[in-house]
Amino acid sequence: MLKRTLILLAGFVVSVPTPAVVAQVGDLTVEAIWGSPQFNSSLKSIQWLDDVTYTTTERHGEHIDLYRVEVETEDRELILRGEDLVPPGESEPIRIEGYEFSNDRSKLLIYTNSIRVWRQNTKGEYYVWDFDQGRLLSTTQQEGYQSFAKFSPDNRLVGFVRDNNIFVTNLATGEETQITSDGSDDIINGTSDWVYEEELGLRDAFRFSPDGSRIAFWRLDQTTIRPFALIDELDLYPEINDVRYPKAGEQNSTVQIGMTVIGSGDVVWADLGEESDIYVARMNFMPSGDAIWLTRLNRHQNQLDLMVVDAESGSSRIMMTDRDDAWVDANTPIWLEDGRFLFLSERNGFSQIHLFGADGRSIRNLTPDSWDVQTVHGVDAPGEWVYFSGFGEGPLERHVYRVPIDGGDVVRLTSEAGSHAANFSAGLMRFVDTYSRAHEPPTQSLYNADGSLVTVIAENAVLRERIEEMGLAAPEFISVPGADGTPLNAYLIKPEDFDPTKTYPLLMYVYGGPGSQTVTDGWGGARYLWHQMLANRGVLVASVDNRGTGARGRDFKKVTYQRLGVHESDDQIAAARWFGSLPYVDESRIGIWGWSYGGYMSSLSILRGEGVFKSALSVAPVTDWRLYDTIYTERYMRTPQENPDGYAVGAPVTYAGQLEGDLLLVHGTGDDNVHSQNMTQLVEALIQANKQFDMRIYPNRTHSIAGGMTRVNLYEMFTQWIEEHLGASAEPAVMP
Repeated sequence: MLKRTLILLAGFVVSVPTPAVVAQVGDLTVEAIWGSPQFNSSLKSIQWLDDVTYTTTERHGEHIDLYRVEVETEDRELILRGEDLVPPGESEPIRIEGYEFSNDRSKLLIYTNSIRVWRQNTKGEYYVWDFDQGRLLSTTQQEGYQSFAKFSPDNRLVGFVRDNNIFVTNLATGEETQITSDGSDDIINGTSDWVYEEELGLRDAFRFSPDGSRIAFWRLDQTTIRPFALIDELDLYPEINDVRYPKAGEQNSTVQIGMTVIGSGDVVWADLGEESDIYVARMNFMPSGDAIWLTRLNRHQNQLDLMVVDAESGSSRIMMTDRDDAWVDANTPIWLEDGRFLFLSERNGFSQIHLFGADGRSIRNLTPDSWDVQTVHGVDAPGEWVYFSGFGEGPLERHVYRVPIDGGDVVRLTSEAGSHAANFSAGLMRFVDTYSRAHEPPTQSLYNADGSLVTVIAENAVLRERIEEMGLAAPEFISVPGADGTPLNAYLIKPEDFDPTKTYPLLMYVYGGPGSQTVTDGWGGARYLWHQMLANRGVLVASVDNRGTGARGRDFKKVTYQRLGVHESDDQIAAARWFGSLPYVDESRIGIWGWSYGGYMSSLSILRGEGVFKSALSVAPVTDWRLYDTIYTERYMRTPQENPDGYAVGAPVTYAGQLEGDLLLVHGTGDDNVHSQNMTQLVEALIQANKQFDMRIYPNRTHSIAGGMTRVNLYEMFTQWIEEHLGASAEPAVMP
């Protein structure tokens, strides 16, 4: 997926104390924002045990300790000292990176010594802490990294993936049983290939049955996927790393779903239908354990079938189908004890919660047909309320709600205007609310399920006070007309000493991809602080959510279908012209910047903008959708063979000869997501058109372009380039 994300492994956050000093606007520097801890948040890592207790980690020196907290009394108990986590035969303790309790709470599975695999650190070592015996046990006696280890529901086993095969270890005997044996570079069991991981979010790809006797798993055969070569040139001789990457219109992995009784050696394969060019996006056991459910997507991703498969025979039936003229999202059903289920669908024009019967027939919609639901958190233990997050107060805010499952009014549980993210307890009796606004860093509070406050968990006081003391001007939320007159949500950041009698350059920040948002009343972190830094150096900063973005219903989002980039860049160009008409904006000094899909948008907008943009900064952009992966691209564009015109009109390389203004291209050569090939092909087109441009390459950096001093170097370069090419200064020009 074309986005940059901050990955929190197993919800684990390490907070670094920041000295409480008086802050001033001048403290906003690239070094301070990207190279120091002084703007870090101090939120807590919270993992629910049940409805009345949760656990949290704290760092003490080199060790990480684990605490249990009682919700009602706020009593804290140290249940595991990091210094005690010494593996057998070793002298130094391991460091907790992630953890999971067994269902009976007698054991703790600990993840450590991890390494990155594409987006996340999904390979590492696993150990089990036995609370009764007070000792640390290894989950395997074999060499090699493990992935996605988990306890069986009956607490007897730990399952994991190693070398693309699935294994289970008996915790009582230490005996290891191999479940699959054909894993290789071509055959993947229990985990996923590159495109499934990136675009469907599938990494952990095996499931235990409720009684722990069976395992169901994905098997992906990627033999036919052509490798893409990433080249490391930092050694004496370049090293080539081949990634099986299916580009739009090319072949995908063949998917199978296997089911096996542990120890039997026999695998039953699910009947997925006659069509083999499909995706299986989600899968798990039914509550009874004698069948699995799965969601099957056709290659166009405009039809999702919810299927139930018998675990003994593999026979299947379609329970419910979700269709759309454009695409459907790979949502997950939530099953009720009586066989009914909930499913999120846009079939009525907005993302709504639909209740279906055990026979797969629709019973009712639970949420209004005038605004989007974002996430369904689940159904409480009594089965009375459905809890969810959504946009009932408009696209800029996100709130937590509940609605009676048998029908009734939606109840809003969060009261403060802004953005709320909920982490519910196991039975949905309580939730931790992480709350922020555009100009207010996040806080964490604990609420009962009815929305009544229990306690404040983390005030994040140091960062909040630092931001408040700086006296920065909060963003102004405004409406901007799109190319067809559609009102678009936008924000504008002005300097703290803004003078409306002067004219300023303007930098527009864009992402703009399908279903995304940049214009929200929520904390924007380091990028927001950098935008504030630019504003106080004399550059106004704005962002506009063009048509195709999220939280405004199906039609607003899917208008871009088969023409990615066209309506979106039209809207950014129209917005730039509107900003240029404001008396305090210098229309000759408007720039645009973005990263990933935003890099695509910034390059496409300046190339199609007929001179409205003086400069564009394009980071890790797609420059031709034929170069991007199957699942993401074809979801919105179909294949290049089916939609050649759409691919042509949405490709920046098509418009290289129309460049007017200054263009900076930035890419990491180790980007496995948007390959630097995209930049190379645009560079070649610009050369052939005899257009001048700037370029910066970051060796071996991934799509995030990070690590060490990389971000400091990157944003210092951004800052200098913007100030040079927009003519920013501390003294804006006085209007005539």
